[in-house]
Amino acid sequence: MKPKVVILCGGKGTRLREKTENKPKPLLSIGNYPILWHIMKHYSHYGFNDFILCLGYKGELIKEYFIKYKNRLCDVQLNLKDGIETIIQDGNPAENWNIIFANTGLETNTGGRIKKIEKYINEEYFFLTYGDGLSNVSIEKLEGYFKQKGKIGVITGIRPQSRFGQITIEPDCIVTGFKEKPLLNDYANGGFCVFHRKIFDYMDDNCVLEQEVFEQLVNERELAIYKHEGFWKCMDTYKDYKELNEIWDHGNPQWKVY
Repeated sequence: MKPKVVILCGGKGTRLREKTENKPKPLLSIGNYPILWHIMKHYSHYGFNDFILCLGYKGELIKEYFIKYKNRLCDVQLNLKDGIETIIQDGNPAENWNIIFANTGLETNTGGRIKKIEKYINEEYFFLTYGDGLSNVSIEKLEGYFKQKGKIGVITGIRPQSRFGQITIEPDCIVTGFKEKPLLNDYANGGFCVFHRKIFDYMDDNCVLEQEVFEQLVNERELAIYKHEGFWKCMDTYKDYKELNEIWDHGNPQWKVY
């Protein structure tokens, strides 16, 4: 069996409050589809179609979106008397995705959400990512790297863009140039992780993946990084939301590998 893809979808998206008052961040649209759909299409492109969505804040809306997904794509006939819906034109078939909607709590931390879905992981390892990040990382190469390293976990390392422009100067403080928001030299966790199921032994019901769990793995030299120098962007703020939609509207979304 192919490994499952676990996606963390439970956060409140407080930095996007103007957009997340009525819907969870993974349902915010880029073009005609939620960012969550774009993430799932990415994995599906590489043949991974079994998903576990770790739900929390307004998770019922994510569940409702996919339950009604096919009706959105097709022409439907409804008999009001009997309440029977019939799909009469299936010109745009739904994705071949198997989805487990796991209610992991409103306030649960990231590691706790993953611990709660342990019962659904029967394979030796699984993929994990966040419901707000897009990339053109090769899932196939990432999986191969995980197998090669033989560690409990592999995270994808990205070099984030600086929030500020950079000034270059000479020793006498004469400005020699500007760099508009350059990439930083250090790597950050960009999601798109692969974990052996042994990682569940490091978790409790409300731990933080990026703190307690990663710290233990680091101390035991069981966490490796897959360096990705390609496209990566997180929808963390309203500005990010606008930028991702502008990229989509201009017809050159680098994350669209499918």
